[in-house]
Amino acid sequence: MVGTIQFFFNIFLVFLCLSVSLRFRFQSHPPENQRESSSTKTFLGFPSMASSIQPFLTISLFLFLFHVVSSQPSIIQIWPENRIPDHQSPRSDGDSLFCDSWRLSVETNNAGYWSTIPVRCVDFVKDYVTGNRYLSDSAVASSDSLLFAKNVEIDGSGFDAWVFDIDETLLSNLPYYEAHGFGSESFNETAFDEWVDLAEAPALPASLSLYKELEQLGFTIFLLTGRGEYQRNVTVENLLSAGYSNWKRLILRESSDQGKPAIVYKSEKRLELINEGYKIHGSSGDQWSDLLGFALAQRSFKLPNPMYYIA
Repeated sequence: MVGTIQFFFNIFLVFLCLSVSLRFRFQSHPPENQRESSSTKTFLGFPSMASSIQPFLTISLFLFLFHVVSSQPSIIQIWPENRIPDHQSPRSDGDSLFCDSWRLSVETNNAGYWSTIPVRCVDFVKDYVTGNRYLSDSAVASSDSLLFAKNVEIDGSGFDAWVFDIDETLLSNLPYYEAHGFGSESFNETAFDEWVDLAEAPALPASLSLYKELEQLGFTIFLLTGRGEYQRNVTVENLLSAGYSNWKRLILRESSDQGKPAIVYKSEKRLELINEGYKIHGSSGDQWSDLLGFALAQRSFKLPNPMYYIA
């Protein structure tokens, strides 16, 4: 607003100077039919004043016009290559709007592979996973799962199956990630295995509730995890202490599965279940690699996890 007022004020001054200059010029050199005698007062009673001041006014007007033009911003501004003007640049670190959009990108798998969360989003992810939003999002996913499950016709044969992932699906490793930057640090397998050995991961409340509901509906439950076979005992201990029980089979990576991408490993294990005669109605996991690939469930349900990505 101030810049606009200044601009029009400068224009006004330009016209004023032009008017004065033309007036002096007219008085110094009037048309033949309007010329007065030499005794006529042309400028404040001094006949020679108009002609003597005209060069000064012309130079002053030129300098003033140059100042006005050079001081006004160009209508078309060309910014240096690969540089965004400050008012259009991405917001500063911790910008919740950007980080919320980033979270949507990773949850919908638009982001594809990523290794760590952006530094600017550490506080955002911390607030999300330790607050009510994470619990609410998990509860909605479980509610949608249960709504679907209640419409499945269970024939009582024991072959109507539901497959669960474990980490960030049934059990929460939030205590571990609280101590490791909420996903801002590169994954340390040794440190994570030490955490798993403690068998202290709590249950995700919404998932525990869904698990028990599915059990009552008559689904046969399989647990399919990327943990290694050497972690079976501590995993069973942790699951039982968190409130889970009565699963049909706990499937872990064997030595022949080491090195396989999660999406391949889990697809192969689901195919084995299908070949055994099981119909996988539902599948729950926090990673797209838990749910995609081949030998898919009739319906797959993605739980939120902005802390890490597994291909």
